[in-house]
Order: sequence, then C-alpha cells, then structure tokens
Amino acid sequence: MVSILTGDIINSRQTATAIWLDILKDALQHSAPKKSEIFRGDSFQLQVKPEESFLTAVYIKSCIKTVKDLDVRIAIGIGKRGQASERITEANGEAFIFSGEKLETLKHERVSLAVKTAYPDFDTEINLAIRLALVAMDSWTPVSASLIKLSLEHHNPSQKELASLAGKGQSSVSEALKRGQFHLIMELDQEYRRKLNSLIKDNGNTAH
Repeated sequence: MVSILTGDIINSRQTATAIWLDILKDALQHSAPKKSEIFRGDSFQLQVKPEESFLTAVYIKSCIKTVKDLDVRIAIGIGKRGQASERITEANGEAFIFSGEKLETLKHERVSLAVKTAYPDFDTEINLAIRLALVAMDSWTPVSASLIKLSLEHHNPSQKELASLAGKGQSSVSEALKRGQFHLIMELDQEYRRKLNSLIKDNGNTAH
C-alpha cells in the first residue's frame, strides 16, 4: 500500500511565482525528497507512507500559507502500488487513480483537503473530521502557519522551545497555536494513523 498526494496552489496566478515556488520545492524536499515532482506550473505530486499522509498534507499547507492569500488543495489517495517509474507523475496504480479522482472532486466542492481509499467508511468518517479541521486550517494566518510549520519540522517541540526557535514570546506562540487549533489537528493525525493502520493490518497489507 502507498499514499499519493496530488495538489495544486490556490491563487497562484495572483501571486508572483518566485514567491511561492521555492517554498513549495522546499516543502516537497522535506516531505519526500526522492518521490515528488512539480508539474503544469503549480501542480505537484508526491509519495509518502500511508500513515504519514495526513500530517504531510498539513505540513505542505502550513508552508504555503506562510504567504498571505495563498493556499493549497491536496487530495490523498491510498491504495495498491502500481507500475513503478523513475518519475512519480509517470507511475500508476490504485493510489494514483484515487488521488487524481479526489482532486477533481475537491475542485468542484471547494474543499482544500480530503482522502480517498478503498475503505468507504473510513473515507466518510475521516473526511468529515478533516472538513471540521479545515475550518481552522483554511483560516491560518501567515504567523500561525509559520509556527505550525516550525513545530512540525522540529517534531512538536514544547512551546518554550518553539518560542526560542521562532524568536517570539511564549505567550504569543501559545495564542497562535491555539487559534490554529494545532493540538486538535495533531490529535486528528493520531486517530487517522490508528484507524488507517488497523484497516491495512486487517486487510493483510503492509504499508511501506
């Protein structure tokens, strides 16, 4: 089983490419250095472990939203591995199909993040939780996004450590994380991992 994230930058034409392209490249390099690619200008695709897919999407979103008025749309597809290729955009398989189909759905529904798997009950439950989390994530300010990005890069440091890394006061860091509902999003990530790993195990598949 693999996870494929397919996405594109929202409002990319209203912002100079030079502003967001390096940010996107760095986000992909951090998330999947050897299994990611940018195509058609502002679209991208990457492969990560299934259990890491939601938090990877959150991380990419936090990177892009450090720029005012920018956002990102990401569809997570989780399924069987298909034919491999040196270029991820030339590979295929169930996960690629799910990811591509879901991205088209997101564009029509005006939702910025969702998942599609072979498990409909999982999709229904998790996508509802993601939609609720998006109420906070879609409203992240560049300040909140920057702090969440920094926290994820340093594996959820304490607020004191994060304040030191960001060069900000601990109270302002605490307030920004609270506004961004960061702790609830991390709880959702843990539940996402638990349910997904249980499904994969029950179906006799090993994520790798």
